[in-house]
Amino acid sequence: MKLTLSPIAGLPGASETTASVAGDVLTVDGIAYDLSSVPEGGEATPEGDDHPFVGTIIRTDGEISAAIRWTYGDDADPHQPRDPAHWVLTVTDGEVLAPVVRAESHLLAAPEEQPA
Repeated sequence: MKLTLSPIAGLPGASETTASVAGDVLTVDGIAYDLSSVPEGGEATPEGDDHPFVGTIIRTDGEISAAIRWTYGDDADPHQPRDPAHWVLTVTDGEVLAPVVRAESHLLAAPEEQPA
C-alpha cells in the first residue's frame, strides 16, 4: 500500500496518529478501513468527515494508493520537512512508521542517563 501522509501538528497532549497495514486493510487510530472493494484501475472517494483520508483512494497495478492525515505529537520538531516526497511510504504489511522528525530536546537523554 502506498501512503502519502499529510502531517498536522497535534494540540498539546494529543496522541500521535498510529496506523498499520494488513493486505488491503488500513487501520488508523484503531479503526480498520477495508479498501479491498477499490477495483483495479478504479478509485473511491470517502464520504463525510469521519475518516483519515485526504482525497481519492486509487488502485493501480494491484496497489492501493491513499493519502491520510497524520497528527504528530508533542515530541515532534515543529518544523517538519516540506518536501512531499518525504511523506510518501510503501507499506506491505505491519506498522506504518511515519518519518516525523523528532525535536532534538526529546532525543537527548537526561544528564543522569548519559554514560560517563
